[in-house]
Amino acid sequence: QVQLVESGGGLVQAGGSLRLSCAASGRTFTFSNYAMGWFRQAPGKEREFVAAISRSGRITTYADSVKGRFTISRDNAKNTVYLQMNMLKPEDTAVYYCNGDLGLGNRMGPYWGQGTQVTVSS
Repeated sequence: QVQLVESGGGLVQAGGSLRLSCAASGRTFTFSNYAMGWFRQAPGKEREFVAAISRSGRITTYADSVKGRFTISRDNAKNTVYLQMNMLKPEDTAVYYCNGDLGLGNRMGPYWGQGTQVTVSS
């Protein structure tokens, strides 16, 4: 069984910063073997890709809407992936989900966290 547990969400003013964390566990889940990513879902909208990171951490990709503001990173020794979010905007308000084992083209993987709410006030 694979568990992804997000933390770090909250309420922040526009222009502020938050850092999300996602801790992975599971007997059959070798964290360093999987590409990891973050998706988000705003009310009334579909879940959308935010950022992804390769197994080694050397390759990262971002949605155009967050490029230059968000940074994804991982610590394979801690089985944790992070999302540093700077210069937050009200349109970044959403539930953010950690995703494991992304496919080619940042296709959603089968492993999901429970989500963490990020609210950006104007």
